[in-house]
Amino acid sequence: MIRHLLSTLVLLSPFAAPAHRLGAHEAGAQMAQVAAVFLASLSPEQKTRATFAFEDAERVNWHFIPRERNGLPMKDMTPQQRLLAHALMNTGLGFRGSAKAATIMSLEEVLYQIEGADESKRAAVRERRDPEKYFVSIFGTPDVKGAWGWRIEGHHLSLNFTIKDGRLLRATPAFMGSNPGELRQGPLTGLRVLGREEDLGRELVKSLTGEQFQKAVVADVAPKEMLTAAEQRVDPLKPDGLSAAEMTDAQKAKLNEIIQEYLGRVRPEIAQETWDEIGKNGPVFFGWAGGRERGEPHYYRVQGATFLIEYDNVQGEANHPHSVFRSFDGDFGRDLLGEHHREQHGKK
Repeated sequence: MIRHLLSTLVLLSPFAAPAHRLGAHEAGAQMAQVAAVFLASLSPEQKTRATFAFEDAERVNWHFIPRERNGLPMKDMTPQQRLLAHALMNTGLGFRGSAKAATIMSLEEVLYQIEGADESKRAAVRERRDPEKYFVSIFGTPDVKGAWGWRIEGHHLSLNFTIKDGRLLRATPAFMGSNPGELRQGPLTGLRVLGREEDLGRELVKSLTGEQFQKAVVADVAPKEMLTAAEQRVDPLKPDGLSAAEMTDAQKAKLNEIIQEYLGRVRPEIAQETWDEIGKNGPVFFGWAGGRERGEPHYYRVQGATFLIEYDNVQGEANHPHSVFRSFDGDFGRDLLGEHHREQHGKK
């Protein structure tokens, strides 16, 4: 049975056809199919834990800290169900995003090895640091008609997708973090899950002239956490920072690389829609805080009229980065769902 299900899921994979032949509609339909297979594999008790009404307040109750969550944890799934949960995750992520997400989960075992050295504390540490303590939640009924959504979330990972009538609406908030940011011992020494995000930001800020840098600085000291943290709704941050209009062509290209690194976490057709939206909505700004050398606490943000990227690496002696991609009006599909309600039901 598992072999049959996995064969079906391969055909539904975002890599089964070229990106240019797929659109958000196909992505949404594939998500519904895989989510339905996942739900069918659950026991009644598991399904009760995993499912919520689409309007439930739990849908926007997101976070990235190691806490207890609502939803069904992978720890309480059978091996088959865990495979299906990962298959659902991969319907929303591109190759890089899938690799990052799986690696972030695996770092919980690294933290357990580091923090559980004292035998008297191992049980408590294992409860807190568990690679299978990632929760799957389905909101509404997966279908090509109507609104529904899904979330996979745990320590340093929160993926939120909203679908309406088979069409993917939004893939935000999308959070990824890493602790350690760089592994400095053991067989994975040198691994940096968010290394590219860090390096691109530093390359851009170090390319700025003195005058440009003064405009880019939003604070002298990097904040201890992303300014928007896990807020359910966010607004543009002030000051704006340095406008792309004031950058050289090479700097603009580097700024675009940063945005594309974050968009590249999701599957290509979803990323392309967001990229097109960014291009249609005015100037983009880059802001920096903290030191510019590797190992110094630092923070940056990229924002435009519709979106915000925040990256912060201060904790753990600047070896514990957090990063997020947000949509000001579109997180959890608020903007397009609002348009639907106004058009279909005359709601304001």
